[in-house]
Amino acid sequence: RNMKKVRQTQIYVGLNDSDTYRQKFETGKYVSILKRVCQGYHVAFSMSLINGGYFHDDGTYVEENSLMLPLLDVAEQTIEEIAKDLCAFFNQESVMVSTSEAEVHFVKESIE
Repeated sequence: RNMKKVRQTQIYVGLNDSDTYRQKFETGKYVSILKRVCQGYHVAFSMSLINGGYFHDDGTYVEENSLMLPLLDVAEQTIEEIAKDLCAFFNQESVMVSTSEAEVHFVKESIE
């Protein structure tokens, strides 16, 4: 197996509007925007819809749907630009970015 060590980054972006504390649009609209952002940066991606809670800077607690975007081996500057775009496009107070090291390999097989 050909293992490669890479930097794994997750961007977590909530779907509730930072002003109204409510989700303004259907989840599919946010997913579509996220896909276009990744395509625009020419970044391969997977994403998951998750649910969580967040404390706003003013102390208000909300539970909301969020999108988790794991990215492998993407330049730090590109990660920051994607995070800023998603923060602005989704009208978020902030988005969370976490980074760790990961080992990856690709499995290829076919039926013939």
